[in-house]
Amino acid sequence: MNCIYSQTPKLYCNPMNLRYENLAEHLLNAIAQNLYRPGERLPSVRQLSQQHQVSTATAVSALRLLEDQGHLEARQRSGYYVRPRPRCSLQEPAISAPSREPSLVTGQELVLRLVKAANDPRIVQLGAAVPAASFLPTQKMAQLLANVARRYSQRIANYEFPPGVPELRRQIARRMSEQGCPVDPNDILITNGCQEAMTLALKAVTRPGDIVAVESPTFYGLLQIIESLSLRAIEIPTHPRDGIALDALQLACEQWQIKGCIVVPNYSNPLGYCMSDTRKRALVELATRYRIALIEDDIYGELGFGVQRPSIAKSWDSEGRVLYCSSFSKSLCPGLRVGWLVAGPYLEQTEYLKYVGNLATPTHAQLTVVEMLAKGGYERHLRQARNQYRQSVEKMTAAIGAYFPTGIRVTQPEGGFVIWVELPETVDATTLAQRALMQGISIAPGQMFSATQKYRNFIRLNCAVDWDERVNQALVKLGQMVSEQ
Repeated sequence: MNCIYSQTPKLYCNPMNLRYENLAEHLLNAIAQNLYRPGERLPSVRQLSQQHQVSTATAVSALRLLEDQGHLEARQRSGYYVRPRPRCSLQEPAISAPSREPSLVTGQELVLRLVKAANDPRIVQLGAAVPAASFLPTQKMAQLLANVARRYSQRIANYEFPPGVPELRRQIARRMSEQGCPVDPNDILITNGCQEAMTLALKAVTRPGDIVAVESPTFYGLLQIIESLSLRAIEIPTHPRDGIALDALQLACEQWQIKGCIVVPNYSNPLGYCMSDTRKRALVELATRYRIALIEDDIYGELGFGVQRPSIAKSWDSEGRVLYCSSFSKSLCPGLRVGWLVAGPYLEQTEYLKYVGNLATPTHAQLTVVEMLAKGGYERHLRQARNQYRQSVEKMTAAIGAYFPTGIRVTQPEGGFVIWVELPETVDATTLAQRALMQGISIAPGQMFSATQKYRNFIRLNCAVDWDERVNQALVKLGQMVSEQ
């Protein structure tokens, strides 16, 4: 892949900044002037402390700030290195152009096959959006699970009926408030992951036969929910950089009686875009104007590549139109299945639906997440995970540029760990996925991400894999198969 390095603009120290910010700006100037080149190691914390007459804590804070901003990468027991800042020459896919009419969801039979492949260690897992264990704090979670079992042996033996463990709801409410979206802990319902949160939200606001607006392409798990509830989906054009097309959504609201709209404003799956604050606010205003329920899936919101966590669309909700869904499955531990729903006026109804569906989310899992949040372990993990995900996306994109034929288009996500790849029009992604699986490679064909089986020549790839020669060879084979079709 042809990439060029963008030069960092020169910054000047501001006497009003904190000392670590001034040191960070000094180091950034040095990088911009090529005193430290891509791949080179910076002075150690001790050396920086002595050279600039600051404490070691200040030096560490400066280095971590530059790491968060993507200028440095930390290598275990080695120090901090200057990260290359490639600007990829591969183009992004164009805005989608789905059907303008509602339809029943079809063609989701492939999903179960994909999920089963994710559990087979013989398969190179590029299909399911599940991070490899190395991206997760597995040892810490094992320790916390054991600690919780000892400390709360009586409590974990019982149901924690809806709305869920109070301590967990308080921790979640605190985090959401810090992100600019004040929520009362009593308004939070703990669920079995984000999938159940979305299911409960849709059950609360729709009836069989109703129309639901979705991004196109959209997460296939959502399409399965819509199919199971006998709803109809209307696909809305979605740009890989800006998100759902608001003018197209407004037109759909004028033409059809839409009951709900489901969006992933932050690092959507599969496109990876992050909507601007202006567009998020306009989206909430549109939902309010047309009196439709807006279901916000924010499961990837913590996994941005930038230093600042993006805003929540519900922050602009003044009438209870937004039902907020999220989970710790992508950011912490998929197996715990701990998510939550802020349903506003639908809280009592969703609590009841949760209770009749499966009684409760496991108490042990909820209390383990509480321990992770309360003791600061979650933030420490996120700092490392964001950099890992960013590096994995860059590495996968570079491999596609190197091994796939010319003319490929690839999204440039701002967070998360999946990419959406547009292949030549001659390629049938379903056929490609079947051939790849026979070679021990799992990929997700584009048809799964559309209610009407569009995106015949698209695939989604999971980048959060343990990169080794096995993965590298899988991509080489995949590129060869694409060239042969």
